[in-house]
Amino acid sequence: MEKIKMTTPIVEMDGDEMTRILWGMIKKHLLEPFIDLNTEYYDLGLSHRNATDDQVTIDAANATKKYKVAVKCATITPNKARMSEYDLKEMWKSPNGTIRAILDGTVFRAPIVVKGIEPCVRNWKKPITIARHAYGDVYKGTEMKIPGAGKAELVYTSSDGKEKRELIHSFDGPGIVQGMHNVNRSIESFARSCFHYALDTRQDLWFATKDTISKQYDHTFKDIFQEIYDTEFQDLFEKAGITYFYTLIDDAVARVMKSEGGYIWACKNYDGDVMSDMVSSAFGSLAMMTSVLVSPEGYYEYEAAHGTVQRHYYKHLAGEETSTNSVATIFAWTGALRKRGELDGNPELMKFADRLEAATIATIEEGRMTKDLALITTIKDPVVLNSEAFIQAIAEKM
Repeated sequence: MEKIKMTTPIVEMDGDEMTRILWGMIKKHLLEPFIDLNTEYYDLGLSHRNATDDQVTIDAANATKKYKVAVKCATITPNKARMSEYDLKEMWKSPNGTIRAILDGTVFRAPIVVKGIEPCVRNWKKPITIARHAYGDVYKGTEMKIPGAGKAELVYTSSDGKEKRELIHSFDGPGIVQGMHNVNRSIESFARSCFHYALDTRQDLWFATKDTISKQYDHTFKDIFQEIYDTEFQDLFEKAGITYFYTLIDDAVARVMKSEGGYIWACKNYDGDVMSDMVSSAFGSLAMMTSVLVSPEGYYEYEAAHGTVQRHYYKHLAGEETSTNSVATIFAWTGALRKRGELDGNPELMKFADRLEAATIATIEEGRMTKDLALITTIKDPVVLNSEAFIQAIAEKM
């Protein structure tokens, strides 16, 4: 069989631990036999990030601007334990945060729905897509431990040297303080990405903050969304038969739990981080969720929404068999390949992405799956496959 050709590279960002092992298996069994794979490779494994002083992460993000499509493996964001484990020069920041800041996009995450893997929330019938703002908040925050009595202030110094101060707290003993920021330009990009994605997918759009408490920070998000909707998108939404709905974040959570799904839920950065894990877990598994970063300039970065599966990696190193779910990582590749095909006018590449997704879902629905899914499936007598055998089963299905 002649392999499918690619005219433009995809930016390939390799990662860490068990997901790095799965990455190689997916390429070996599911991609390279069928596609003349064309990628520009960047090793975002923690050791190489450390060796390059994290320059490789910046280079990968800039390459995404050049080629417009990227696919990323899960990566480690180091904590103190990782500092000694990997002999790091410093506690490098989240590569996802770095890439998102450079591309200034919005992360859209949606569950992969499979028959036999039923949502924990019984009334959820359709996928719920989480749109996560990909800039600022605690991910670019500055923190300080307060050693003792004193006062902490927010200080803004304008370009002409004038100061504006707001008291945060007068401490009478040790404590902690955190400062975080956002910029109107990024919030505007977030809003437009959400409105465009809702129109593209013909889904209602929800947005939620806590503007009643955060009367400056969160209220600015609410105001920017409303202004852009009123001036640029209201007529388009009405013609498409979809709606834009704003509410408080706590009310949104309550409504989500009672809904049937089938809409986009836009969240600020931290809210989106938390709620995407809640939605993916409630739909069945953290490893069953697609994730794509979309920038207003037309850059797309696809990844799995979960972590590096550290526990399975240590078992793998010890020579023990693992049964690690690779579905979200497979769908990261299919998403990137489909978008590459769309941008390049390559229908064969798009059809391949569709076939691979269909083969993945069919393999599970026929009762062949990894252990995490076997524990929650309603399919009788599922066959539990190890990490590589599951990928090979999909290849056979292809």
